[in-house]
Amino acid sequence: MLEYSMLYPRESVSRRAKRLDGIWKFQLDPAGKGKAAGWANGLPSPDWIPVPSSFSDLYTDKQTREYAGDFWYETQFVIPADWEGREIGVRFGCATHRASVYLNGRIAATHEGGFLPFCARITSLARYGEENRLAVCVNNELSETTLPCGRTVELAGGRKINKPYFDFFNYSGLQRPVYLTALPRESIFDFTLCPRLEGTDAEVDYEIVTTGEHPVEIEVRDASGALAASAKGKRGTLHIPHARLWRVRDAYLYQFTMRIAGENGVIDEYSEPAGIRTVEVRGEDILLNGEPVYLKGFGKHEDSDTVGRSFSPAVMKRDFELMKWVGANSFRTSHYPYSEEILQAADREGFLVVDEVAAVGMFESLMNFMEASTGKQTAFFEKPTTAALLENHLRALEELITRDKNHASVILWSLFNEPETTHAAAAPYFETVFRRAHELDAQKRPRTFALIMNSLPHTCQCYQFSDVVSLNRYYGWYVLGGNEIEEAEAAFRKELDAWKELGLRKPFLFTEYGTDTAPGIHKLPSAMWSEEYQLEYLKMNHRVFDSYPFVRGEQVWNFADFMTSEGILRMDGNKKGIFTRQRQPKAAAFYFKERWESLPSGFKGGNG
Repeated sequence: MLEYSMLYPRESVSRRAKRLDGIWKFQLDPAGKGKAAGWANGLPSPDWIPVPSSFSDLYTDKQTREYAGDFWYETQFVIPADWEGREIGVRFGCATHRASVYLNGRIAATHEGGFLPFCARITSLARYGEENRLAVCVNNELSETTLPCGRTVELAGGRKINKPYFDFFNYSGLQRPVYLTALPRESIFDFTLCPRLEGTDAEVDYEIVTTGEHPVEIEVRDASGALAASAKGKRGTLHIPHARLWRVRDAYLYQFTMRIAGENGVIDEYSEPAGIRTVEVRGEDILLNGEPVYLKGFGKHEDSDTVGRSFSPAVMKRDFELMKWVGANSFRTSHYPYSEEILQAADREGFLVVDEVAAVGMFESLMNFMEASTGKQTAFFEKPTTAALLENHLRALEELITRDKNHASVILWSLFNEPETTHAAAAPYFETVFRRAHELDAQKRPRTFALIMNSLPHTCQCYQFSDVVSLNRYYGWYVLGGNEIEEAEAAFRKELDAWKELGLRKPFLFTEYGTDTAPGIHKLPSAMWSEEYQLEYLKMNHRVFDSYPFVRGEQVWNFADFMTSEGILRMDGNKKGIFTRQRQPKAAAFYFKERWESLPSGFKGGNG
């Protein structure tokens, strides 16, 4: 069990949660001397910075934007005197990619992994009724044991830079909300919901983990506040008659409230909204509540102008409104777990989510989007660093599933994006990760990973572990683009015919396909990078998808243009967006709206 709770900070009769977001002090530490020099007791020459934010897009000098190494945050806050006697924590939505947390100059916590929350317990370090100094040393260097993977090199002048094995910018920092929390000494640590359907009724198996031995009770209320079910004990089953189910784009959430009962009343109380639904794979179908669903949507990024990768409620709202407008029903959290608030919104809006751990870059290449198409092999899982990588991977997976297991929107775990799978050494690594995901998830959601272009039916050593086979394919862009698009379609069909011949009887999902498109560039006849070519390419891909019954979803790459490392193959980032980085539509957006809204409700047996 994790040593800290992953429950989202919520206030109740027994809990307190105070946002620490705002303007903090900030200082780069290129020499890595801050820890030894006592910066935890106060930064010597700080600037100011908003939290949450990605620092790279806030400054105007290149060395700060591209910075790799240690950097520090500092803030002061008062812990109310009446909080003494409670368990006090500082809960970070993330710190990219690793952090050391200090309170009043003393170490409180460390954490590895940049896209999941962690809590620093500060009860014994806190000063009650007076000011406390919080300092955080964050490091954003990449290696072949980090998730995501890459490497860090030192230039001749001593400056370090990151070399990512992935095609998105390495935004870093305290990029999600930070909370000061106060819990009772005996508290609700975790809970798990696992719904089953019995006719029109629902049976929800539950388990509640607490830090003590007092009795526990749970109740469920519907949207009107009426009691739908209740039970006593740390584990059991809730019977909900005539349950209203959570459905695609028709979300319904019940309120689950747990209480620890003491001699003098409630010791702790925690509430969370949750939908009731089931998900499974049966043959070539992805089933939601026992009915097939066809996925229509996007690979996305947490990425926008100035904000970088930091959480913005306004950007989140705009993205969901655009996805609703275009007729989508799903998205993948490529290539890392997204902010919890985004999954909460997906629960409210009825979107299906492919939830991805940050296992990207497991293909040794600074241009894997190009080199994978050449058949390059890197034997990534035969390195001396593999054991340490696996340890970090399993830890990140445990944190992801613990955080997201009760979200109705999450229907599929994605355990890798575009790893190297052509060497036999990959198979035992994959088997370990896939098995662990199944052990951790009480709902036993289906599992997948996104196959890179050189992971083909006759070369991939790992597709057998997937419940859903997810393909990232770029026929007509990285392979046989432009005037050779007819050849691209033939090559694409040849590959899918080869998958068909394997007789896997599994659903296939296209998790990436797309073409870089400069908005406003028009060419007649079409040419690569024009909006006309993007449409030509997409229509070709959809002809192929529609020809194979086992293709049960399409998530185009990408929802919006996004930032990458600079290079001669990227012009101010990746331009494969259906929307611009400013969230305005390209011509392809109107094409998708027409396609997705016109697909019949029973398309390939689906109802979504």
